Amino acid sequence: MALVVICGQPCSGKSTSAKCLAEALGDTESRPMVRIIDEASFHLDRNQSYANMNAEKNLRGILRSEVDRSLSRDNIIIVDSLNSIKGYRYELWCLARAAGVRYCVVYCDVDETDCRKWNEERKEKGEPLYDDNILEDLVRRFEKPDRRNRWDSPLFELYPSKDGIIKSSPAILDAVLYLTKRVDSKTKDVKILQPTIATQSARSSEANSLYELDRATQEVINVIVEAQSQALGGPMNGISLGQELPTINISRPVGLPELRRLRRTFVKLTGQSSLSGPPPPSDAISAKRMFVDYLNRELAIT
Repeated sequence: MALVVICGQPCSGKSTSAKCLAEALGDTESRPMVRIIDEASFHLDRNQSYANMNAEKNLRGILRSEVDRSLSRDNIIIVDSLNSIKGYRYELWCLARAAGVRYCVVYCDVDETDCRKWNEERKEKGEPLYDDNILEDLVRRFEKPDRRNRWDSPLFELYPSKDGIIKSSPAILDAVLYLTKRVDSKTKDVKILQPTIATQSARSSEANSLYELDRATQEVINVIVEAQSQALGGPMNGISLGQELPTINISRPVGLPELRRLRRTFVKLTGQSSLSGPPPPSDAISAKRMFVDYLNRELAIT
């Protein structure tokens, strides 16, 4: 349904914004399923997660993978994290586009002095806070979203230090309207991203499908080679692979190099067609049936 990226400096009110947005969405008539994905979901310590570039990269990978697994056209995913790097926001935008859902960014615009102040207040309250050196490093490297970038648009801006954050904040209400508005052919102010080959995530089952295809075709080749060795050069009509599969009709001896060439061509053609059509067969029976049909056609021509 939608992906919402919460963006802002450390200690700028992002988590409060995410919760207010989720509550506001829950108050709508449609009451969509909403899930917040953040560091706390994985019991990650913020100082350890941002201690160095490798740790930060690992954190982004964990969050991105969870977003990729969770996105669907039936829910709204809110990513509550710094999301401070524009390249990372672009990756999240690509995930939304691949899933064919709406996308928006909610930005908590807060002065650096207020971020430092709120971080100190967490210490007084006994809440988790950023170490000073980590806070300063994150503040320095923050890349402010720009609504002119497609991965930062539409952009809803909150000003927590000036206006506070409540579920009736104007930016929250605007985001809720954008996320829940019904879309038809005349709707122009709501954009649902459409997947393309360039941005579409690989099908989760495609790797398994290609593995099954490779294994199944090799098994067919092994059966043909074994049958030919037992026939000692005689006719090969009616090689059986089982009751559920068609027979292999070979009217002449076929060498292993030729069989391997035909197998490579079949796997390549099947993989190419899956880019714009259905994925490769995910079970061995279907893969063998397709390969046997292909062999019978090719060997009948020669």
